[in-house]
Amino acid sequence: MTLKTTKWDVIEHLDSDEAIVHYIEAALEEGDSGLIAAALGDVARARGMTETAKIAGVTREALYRSLNETGDPRLSTVVGVLKAFGITLSAKPTQAAE
Repeated sequence: MTLKTTKWDVIEHLDSDEAIVHYIEAALEEGDSGLIAAALGDVARARGMTETAKIAGVTREALYRSLNETGDPRLSTVVGVLKAFGITLSAKPTQAAE
């Protein structure tokens, strides 16, 4: 008997505001800009790329280009996308090394 598998897609699990916030927080904690851009892109796909682009004030095509692992979105794009998700960007001090 052959085992059938399907491709796992994170957007199937980004079905609540809480899940989205935790997902973006985890990406931000890693501190990798490519990972952050890709996570924002995942959430934009889950929420609807066209609607996210409209609220963020950019074109859908520009959003696709910026929000992937090799993308380098402008800060204004990141802030606009987070606003579209109902999330604010904030800062907190890093923990001092012991």
